[in-house]
Amino acid sequence: MEKKQPTLLILAAGMASRYGSLKQVDSFGPSGETIIDYSIYDAIKAGFKKVSFIVKKDFHHEFKRIFDAKLAGRIETDYVFQDFDLKKFGIDKEIIRQKPWGTGHALISAKDQINEPFCIINADDFYGYESFEKMYKFLSENVTDENLALMGFEVNNTLSDHGKVSRGIFSVSEDGYMTEITERTKVYRNNGKMVYDEPEGTFPVPENSYASMNFWGFTPKIFETGVELFQKFAKENDEENGTNEFYIPSVAEEIIKSGKARFKVLPTSSTWFGVTYKEDKPIVQEKLSALVNAGVYPENLWR
Repeated sequence: MEKKQPTLLILAAGMASRYGSLKQVDSFGPSGETIIDYSIYDAIKAGFKKVSFIVKKDFHHEFKRIFDAKLAGRIETDYVFQDFDLKKFGIDKEIIRQKPWGTGHALISAKDQINEPFCIINADDFYGYESFEKMYKFLSENVTDENLALMGFEVNNTLSDHGKVSRGIFSVSEDGYMTEITERTKVYRNNGKMVYDEPEGTFPVPENSYASMNFWGFTPKIFETGVELFQKFAKENDEENGTNEFYIPSVAEEIIKSGKARFKVLPTSSTWFGVTYKEDKPIVQEKLSALVNAGVYPENLWR
């Protein structure tokens, strides 16, 4: 495929129900920086020239107020709206929900705005420069419709001390590709062991497992499979005020099973940390301050 400049796509439309406020724009850095600021700073350093924010339309002006001025002249910005209009996905039905449709739905919401290789990340996760450097290199040199990628983090290094979290759990083949991935929505430590809850009970997480922190490398071809799967998902989950969500790992799993593409795992030694609960905030602030004190980041990112 023709090589194009890759785009950074940021998942920022979540309701942050477990956090209690809009954590996507909360201050964590010593000069009031959001976690998104650090991701964009590292992405620019790695070579990215464009960032697209997936947001709820209600938050659009708030995001523009916070990010547009300080990013002007540094990186091109764009916005994608995640909403409940299903007609854009070929679904001629209105389904009433209070909760968003999930990360997979957010992904395909960008189908009409992205025509180049891209990576997608969470707004509330800190990934570190090495992750962006490796992904930018992959998207610039190695990505094809059949050869995609994701960053690999050890599960144990991605859990919160304050509650259960959602993680895409996967294993890696000998040649460095993801073999399968399953979204687990309640992963946590129990008496020092990693476990996850399902309606049937509590199960162990294999010690050699990796976690996807929603740091994926795609081509626009992903939108075709995503829309097909979402149409099926919406049909099966059309109850009023439903809560089931459509996740990116579900799309990736189908691509692997169907043989349409493989996902190269890009292992990273970057320090990951994120915020799911309000209690995570001081921990994230402390870690960012330590990185600033060590000279990894300036005290004010955009000065």
